[in-house]
Amino acid sequence: MSFLKVVVIGGGAAGFFAALSAKQHHPNAEVVLLEGSNKILSKVKVSGGGRCNVTHSAFNIKDLIGHYPRGGAYLKKAFQAFAVNDTVEWFETRGVRLKTEADGRMFPITDDSQSVIDLFVEQSKQKGIELRLSSKVKKLAWNDDQRVWEVRGEEDLIKADKLIVATGGSPKLEGFAWLGEVGHTIVPPVPSLFTFNLADPSICALAGVSAQWVKVRVQGTQHESIGPVLITHWGLSGPAVLRTSAFSARHLHEVGYSFHLQINWLGDVDEETWRASVDWATVTPSRKKIVNENPTLLPSRLWEWLVERSGITPEKRWVDLGKKDRNRLLNVLTNDVYEVRGKTTFKEEFVTAGGIDLSDVDPMTSKSKLAPELYFAGEVMDIDGVTGGFNFQAAWTTAWIAGQLK
Repeated sequence: MSFLKVVVIGGGAAGFFAALSAKQHHPNAEVVLLEGSNKILSKVKVSGGGRCNVTHSAFNIKDLIGHYPRGGAYLKKAFQAFAVNDTVEWFETRGVRLKTEADGRMFPITDDSQSVIDLFVEQSKQKGIELRLSSKVKKLAWNDDQRVWEVRGEEDLIKADKLIVATGGSPKLEGFAWLGEVGHTIVPPVPSLFTFNLADPSICALAGVSAQWVKVRVQGTQHESIGPVLITHWGLSGPAVLRTSAFSARHLHEVGYSFHLQINWLGDVDEETWRASVDWATVTPSRKKIVNENPTLLPSRLWEWLVERSGITPEKRWVDLGKKDRNRLLNVLTNDVYEVRGKTTFKEEFVTAGGIDLSDVDPMTSKSKLAPELYFAGEVMDIDGVTGGFNFQAAWTTAWIAGQLK
C-alpha cells in the first residue's frame, strides 16, 4: 500500500502551519518538516516584543488587503479560503485564546509567544509530523520517471510526492537561487520594514518621545502614512514610518535610502485649516511663553523643540508673536522636512519585499504553475505586509491552502 509523502521545507510559522494543514487534510500522509538551522519558529518567538502578534482584527477582506504593499491582489483571492476569522477559530479551538488590542493587533491572552510555539510543537507531535533540524536543502530536482521530488541536503536525499516550500524571505538574491533553478522567476529582495536614520541628529535628543497622529511622506512621491511616530536615538520609527518604508521599499532601495521626509506633525490637518481652527484672538494676547502654552496635542517636549526649530526663542511670549514668526511656526508644524541618510532594520523581525513571482503561483491552491506538485507558503513569495500581524496572517492563509495539496 502506497502512502502520500509530503515534505515541507522551513521550520518557521508558515512551515509548521503548512505541515499541520497537510496532516489535517491528509491524515494518512507521511509529513516531514525540514529546518535548515537548529532552531524552530524564531520569528514567532520574537514577534510583538515576545508576545507574538498572531493576526489583526481586520475581518473585512477589503480592509485587510490594504495592509499589503505587495501581494494584495493575490491574497484577495486566497483570503476567500482562509482569513482572519479562520485564524482566530483555528487557534482558539486548540486552546490558544486571542485578545484584541486598541490598535487592532491580536495576541494570545497569555501575552507570551511561547503559547503559540508550544501549540505548534504539541500539535505536530500528536499528528506524527517528523521534524528534522539542521537539514539545510541544497538542491531540488523533479524525478519525472518516479513522479517525485528529490530533496538534496548536504549529506542526504529525501523523496517527496508533494513538496511545500516555506523558507521565508532572504536578504540576498542568492538565497533564492535553488528555487530559481527549478524554473521560477525571483523578484529581487529588498528590505521592507525599517526605520529612518536622520542626517541631522539634533531631534534625537528627544529619543523616546512619540506623537500619536502624524503624517509622513517620502518627498517627491505619493508614499505617505498617518499614525504614531517615535523619535529614536538614530532617527524616526513608529507605525507611520514603518508603513511608509514598506510601501516605498523599492523606491527607497533605488535611491540608496537617501531622501527627504516631509512631516505634518498635526496629521491630516493642513496649515490653512489649523490656522483657522486656532483662536488667535485668545492665544496671542497671552503673556505666557509660547513654549509653555501648547495649543496642539503634541507632547510638550516635542512642541518646545518645534517652536525653537521655527526660530522662535524660548523666552518669547504669545503676545509678542509677529506674523512672520507665526507663519514659520505653522510651516514647521505642517510642512517639516528632514534629510534621511540610511535605514535601520531589525534582524529578528526582518521582512523583505521580493521572492517567488506571484504570477508563477495559483492563489487558490498555492501551487506552482511551472513545476509539478510544488507549493509555496509565506514570505518566500513576493508578499509582505506592514507591521501589526499582517505578515503572520499571510503566512497562515497561504500555508493552510498549500497544505490542502490540491
